[in-house]
Amino acid sequence: MNNLNGTFTRLIIVAYRLPFSIKKTKDEVSLFQNSGGLVSAVLSLAERMGQTGDEHAPKIHWIGHCDNSLKTIEQSAFENEHFVAHPVFVDDDIHQAFYEGFCNEIIWPLFHYFPSFASFQESYFDAYQQVNTRFLEELTSIIEPGDLVWIHDFQLMLLPEMLRKAVPDATIGYFFHIPFPTYEIIKLLPRTWRQALVGGILGSDVIGFHTADYTQHFFQNVAEVLALPIIEQRIVLADRSVYVGDFPISIDFTKFDEGSQAEAVLKTRRQHKQLLRQNKIIFSVDRLDYSKGITYRLQGYERFLTQNPDWHDRVTFVMTVVPSRDRISHYQEIKREIEETVGRINGLFGTIGWRPVVYSYLSLTFTELLSLYTGCDIALITPIRDGMNLVCKEFVASRRDNQGVLILSELAGAAQELPDALIINPTDTQEVATAIKDALDMPVQEQKRRMKKMRQHIQNHNVFRWSHNFLGAFSQTQTTEMATNLPVPEFSEAYQKAQHRLLLFDFDGTLAPIVNDPAKAQLSNNIRPMLDRLAQKNDLVIISGRNRAFLEKAMEALPVTLVAEHGAFIKKPEQDWQQLDLTDSDWVEPIRATMSDYTALFPESFIEQKETAIAWHFRMVQADDVEGKAIELATMLRNIPTATKLTVIQGNKVIEVKPELHSKGTIAQKLFEQDNYDFIVSIGDDTTDEDMFRQLPNWAYTLKVGPGISFARYQLARQRDVEMLLELIDQS
Repeated sequence: MNNLNGTFTRLIIVAYRLPFSIKKTKDEVSLFQNSGGLVSAVLSLAERMGQTGDEHAPKIHWIGHCDNSLKTIEQSAFENEHFVAHPVFVDDDIHQAFYEGFCNEIIWPLFHYFPSFASFQESYFDAYQQVNTRFLEELTSIIEPGDLVWIHDFQLMLLPEMLRKAVPDATIGYFFHIPFPTYEIIKLLPRTWRQALVGGILGSDVIGFHTADYTQHFFQNVAEVLALPIIEQRIVLADRSVYVGDFPISIDFTKFDEGSQAEAVLKTRRQHKQLLRQNKIIFSVDRLDYSKGITYRLQGYERFLTQNPDWHDRVTFVMTVVPSRDRISHYQEIKREIEETVGRINGLFGTIGWRPVVYSYLSLTFTELLSLYTGCDIALITPIRDGMNLVCKEFVASRRDNQGVLILSELAGAAQELPDALIINPTDTQEVATAIKDALDMPVQEQKRRMKKMRQHIQNHNVFRWSHNFLGAFSQTQTTEMATNLPVPEFSEAYQKAQHRLLLFDFDGTLAPIVNDPAKAQLSNNIRPMLDRLAQKNDLVIISGRNRAFLEKAMEALPVTLVAEHGAFIKKPEQDWQQLDLTDSDWVEPIRATMSDYTALFPESFIEQKETAIAWHFRMVQADDVEGKAIELATMLRNIPTATKLTVIQGNKVIEVKPELHSKGTIAQKLFEQDNYDFIVSIGDDTTDEDMFRQLPNWAYTLKVGPGISFARYQLARQRDVEMLLELIDQS
């Protein structure tokens, strides 16, 4: 796998926005490079990859959306000393439905936990697919072998899988810059949408999020939406694995640290202090958005003023809101609410010489921003939900004096990195009010202690480290290795040292791949001779839900013990079958009658009558509601009154009913108690195998095949990983 140390020939960034703004006049085109965190990180990355300094080295290629008014500009104009930009032009109506529609009226509110603000319109998703396709067309027109493609953010969730299909060998990274929510939020999306979005991201080799929480949420969604196996930090696909990690984005520490000492900053700060009569200053700056919690913040400040009249005329809240989407009615309403709250606070508490809140609705220059960062006594950063929030990091990096107090929302990603801030819940106005009082009263030495620790962390975890760590994660991806969390060296050593070994293997999904027609399941040509050799050296048991006839045929000529119908029958080598379950079968007909109703509902399903069990198979059913109906059937079967105690098993595309007396667990326990085994390994993939995992001693090596929560100690991602493990012990 390529790595950061030189084998990537070019870096291609794909993001919604280009790295510079473009101004076109009659005579010329001017490029103004952005100074955001992503651009800074990519420039640093280019240096590490040897892509700057050499006039012949390739520049960074950056694909991003561009306004249609610039279509007539020559491609050569989209280039500066660092970047070659590749503009993506989209028809205005499609772009409107993509950006204002799907991105900002569905994904943004939903992923920030404001589901009531989302508008689920099918045309929005159609536009989202079209725009991702346009990005793909631009990307495939320039990609070359050896390129690293780094895709960014929620506007392009479909693109990694699109690129994987178009260029299977591409090296693809993807970073998600906003919160990734729990499955309960994702489940609000139509089923086909959520499958496409989660599956789209999985086209990548490496996926990054800001925090461990977001990473775990993504894993949860992969398990629920796509039912894929997850081994530690890797999602395992049929032919490769995807590494998923948390990489907290940061800032250019030096830029803010050194910039804070500029003469223009010092001069502006003195002017602010004089205008505010040397009052204590609370400062906040946010883009206009409902996720920022601005109204709650103001209410917390209002509560502070109500409870602390001695601070009247001694403190000023300087609050800047940066214009954003204010032509949209919902944002106009937010702006109106903010301004009404500011007016109420100033009306209640203000005097001729004192305004409690100095509010401005504008963008700040870098000098103005640094003057307020360095001049304030408190930075009040209280978003209701924020992927990371770099404002708090910028504030800390600007405080070379090691003074000032950061009040930070626990719902900002940065809160996990900055525990020395005063961490609050942004909707708890009393907690905000108390934090403001505590911050104003905090001794200078305590301020310095906290600020030094936060500055050290941000200096050590800057934006350049973020990009370096993300690219370093490409070494974690795997293609051919066994996908497991089993400690293989320890396992191999234990196997080799053991004198008496018991091997318990399920059949379907473990020794043989799952197939649509259960009658066609069979051992591979590789695994049959391995089982033969293993059976010569070990007590090998095939323990399955299959009937006797099938197991005898499937395992023909192999010297193994066969257990059929979940422990109802057992056959040892060179012996006849022994029936362990002698329960009456008078319960079968009412169960069959209920199952028959569902067979009629889903013609592709069928009933399998065994000697001691009955099963309804629905693997070949394509209907969307079949899983829900299977749960409904299982519930109905459990409520049927019978003289015999029954177990209803919800397995992999099958509902099976059998007497409660015997299970894979009871027979596994009986087998290992019959002899003095010093090594036991049990492998299975389905619900019934959980009984086996539970009953075996806790030192046994129990392995679950495939996705899902299990009582097994370890996991194998795929059926082919079972073959790899058997090959390993066969060679021991």
